Amino acid sequence: MTSIGTGYDLSASTYSPDGRIFQVEYAAKAVENSGTAIGLRVKDGVVLAVEKLIHSKLLVPGANRRIQTVDRHIGMATAGLLADGRNISNRARGEGASIRELWKESPTVKAITERVALYAQAYTLYSSVRPFGISTIFGGVDKTGPSLYVVEPSGVCLGYHGAAVGKGRQLAKTELEKLKLSELTTRQAVIEAARIIYLVHDDNKEKEFELEMSWVGDETDGLHVAVPADLLAEAEQKAREALETFE
Repeated sequence: MTSIGTGYDLSASTYSPDGRIFQVEYAAKAVENSGTAIGLRVKDGVVLAVEKLIHSKLLVPGANRRIQTVDRHIGMATAGLLADGRNISNRARGEGASIRELWKESPTVKAITERVALYAQAYTLYSSVRPFGISTIFGGVDKTGPSLYVVEPSGVCLGYHGAAVGKGRQLAKTELEKLKLSELTTRQAVIEAARIIYLVHDDNKEKEFELEMSWVGDETDGLHVAVPADLLAEAEQKAREALETFE
């Protein structure tokens, strides 16, 4: 970054001479230092998975969740600063409630995502605030079918068949591209998602981690819920076996 040290990175409302906003790039760095989160949009639903790094042995398993429910049929997974993720999830729930009250129907994933993206982008405009240091994957099943979107710290919002954010995103994207996502069921996607998370974690080998997964689709009657413990254990077992074969 040629402009570092010249004052162009002190405010989110200041452009550098080459048209960059360094505060937004720093927010993206916060995401890159976080555990990996992925989303798979398959033929009958969506699966979300997060590599939740365990920073202390004293933490209670299942605490500090990175996957949250936005609406009955929509979930979100975050990579980056945990507190920023809670802020975005509360905003997303508020937007969902607003749409439900105004239009008297369930909000679509796209509608909530676009509103949250506008909210995130507003935090890149003023010197009194800072950009959110998270990338968020929104997934759900609505009247248009399964949907998957990603909101970046800059406010960019894009739809995906398979998405990955966080430290191991490049390897995860490579693995996602190998899958025929439109032909997979959610149960098969759970197995694949666990395999990918274990693979990207093995590539980093930094700390212990906890696999957090949720799904929404035909298997869950259209509700966003955590993956059942028995299926999660099976997926983790197969992921470990695949990792040993890979090595």
